[in-house]
Amino acid sequence: MRRLARTYGTPRKEWFVVGLLGNLVAQFASLAPPVVLGAAIDGVLRGGTFSLPLVPAGWIPTGTDGQFLFAVGVIGGAFVLTALATWVYGVAANEFAHGVMHDVRVDCFEKMQALDMAFFDDKQTGEVMSILSSDTENLEMFLDNALTNSVRLGAMVLGIAGILLYLNPVLAAVTLIIVPGMLVFTVWFMRVAEPRYARRRASVGNLNTRLENAISGVELTKTTASEPYETGRVRDASYRLFEDTMSMLRLAYFYRPGMELLAGVAFVATFGVGGYWLVYGPPLGVGRELEIGTFVTFVFLTQRFVTPLAEVSNIVDQYENAKASSERVFGLMDIPARVRSSEDAVDLTDPEGRVVYDDVSFAYDGIPGRADGAEGRGEETVVRDVSTRAEPGETVGVVGPTGAGKSTLLKLLLRLYDVDEGAITLDGHDVRDVSIESLRDAVGYVGQDTFLFDGTIAENIEYGRFGASDEAVREAARAAEAHEFITQLPDGYETRVGERGVKLSGGQRQRIAIARVVLQDPAVLVLDEATSAVDTKTEYLIQKSLDALSEDRTAFVIAHRLSTVKDADGIVVLDDGEIVERGTHEELLDQDGLYAGLWAVQAGDAERLSGEFGSQIAQD
Repeated sequence: MRRLARTYGTPRKEWFVVGLLGNLVAQFASLAPPVVLGAAIDGVLRGGTFSLPLVPAGWIPTGTDGQFLFAVGVIGGAFVLTALATWVYGVAANEFAHGVMHDVRVDCFEKMQALDMAFFDDKQTGEVMSILSSDTENLEMFLDNALTNSVRLGAMVLGIAGILLYLNPVLAAVTLIIVPGMLVFTVWFMRVAEPRYARRRASVGNLNTRLENAISGVELTKTTASEPYETGRVRDASYRLFEDTMSMLRLAYFYRPGMELLAGVAFVATFGVGGYWLVYGPPLGVGRELEIGTFVTFVFLTQRFVTPLAEVSNIVDQYENAKASSERVFGLMDIPARVRSSEDAVDLTDPEGRVVYDDVSFAYDGIPGRADGAEGRGEETVVRDVSTRAEPGETVGVVGPTGAGKSTLLKLLLRLYDVDEGAITLDGHDVRDVSIESLRDAVGYVGQDTFLFDGTIAENIEYGRFGASDEAVREAARAAEAHEFITQLPDGYETRVGERGVKLSGGQRQRIAIARVVLQDPAVLVLDEATSAVDTKTEYLIQKSLDALSEDRTAFVIAHRLSTVKDADGIVVLDDGEIVERGTHEELLDQDGLYAGLWAVQAGDAERLSGEFGSQIAQD
């Protein structure tokens, strides 16, 4: 919590100070009415001497009528001042708290964006969403409510204690004797409650993840009639949250009534001793005579004293909740970004597109089974000793069985991950020595899982080239064979695609993704099965546009359909993370190896399939 205050509270300290002062003024002003009332009862209504603490005697009128009107004016002014100061406090405190929440949320998101893909491979969406939403809201609630309420509580306790000690030290001791016990009780509660709050925050993240997965996968759930199974998983996660919440609340509802009971004991003791004092004189002969007005002030202020002490439970509750959230927020902030631009990184200018893989190896750290979706592979290397190159303007096909490491190999070029051994260079620059922004500006990527943001088609095409002209967007769509279907939609380029592009077909989404890369106009193209979701006719049209697009630039094409790479300048065949064959389409067929077997499967070559290569393909 100190880190939260130091990092995010300090830049907004002016608002905090204004809110603090407003709070203090409001609380001290609210103490004036009972003090003035007690003084007026003794000094005006009962004919005694009318005096007020901290008010010079020369300010107080001498006549009874004047003193009465003065007391009414002071009480009325105190209420007005309390209202004004409370307004100042409310505005300033909320400006401080919500401003901090905004800064924390944005910084968390910015940090998350800077993390490499390994973080997202290992984290669940619901857990991250929980940090960005509910955890930051918990911090805001603490800063807005608990922090300011603790200041108010401190001001009230100190102010009331000072007034009571001034009016009657002996009776004040009766009222205040319970405070040490309340402090001990609070310290015990905080120690016991902390782990329970941490468990509850983890359960919230787990439930959010389960809900996010269930909603995202609702189509699969319905097509497999698995609604009862998903409901059961949500029920289990929800019940775990229920148990952790009740564990926390059972303790809280033991602490809160306990604090209220202790505060109530202080009020009863004050009322009992004070009443006895009025009727029978000072208890045990200790203390001076107690006036009725002083007793009335004690009753009012003791009640005001009891309320903030009872509210300590709410403050502690919000503090523990915020503490658990703070640990999760700063836990995210402290995750190191392994893939980042070095301090002396250079920017690529006018890249030619010469790409060289030099003895590259890579393994996913601590993430089992990540080679292109393969399972059960532990932490084994998924790209092993790969060396290949592409000259400017060349097209290189990358093929191989599922799980061979094809997608991983090309994601290393974009630095979505960093190589473990070897190096990848672009125009002679190690990609780790190039600024990430200029690298990814030079390399256009179309993945096999096309993602569209909820927005218009035009917004999705120009994503990454924000502010592109309408004509440029349309030209890119024409190049991707998307213009025709877009113009047939009711709102054309302003058609909203829905979350993840759900309102469009897979082929339409893929063509929009290709149009996005066309608009980027990169020096290097990476096409990861970019035509996998389109029909044969559309594939042919897109392939024509891709051929034209890649004519004067380097292109790496991962292909499941080998027909899309048979005209490539060169083809590398991966198996189990290694290059096992390389050459042109004709050369690879002549080698009669793995590529020839894959081609035979797709071409229906019975002669090839009947031999050893058919057996190898079947095993793969």
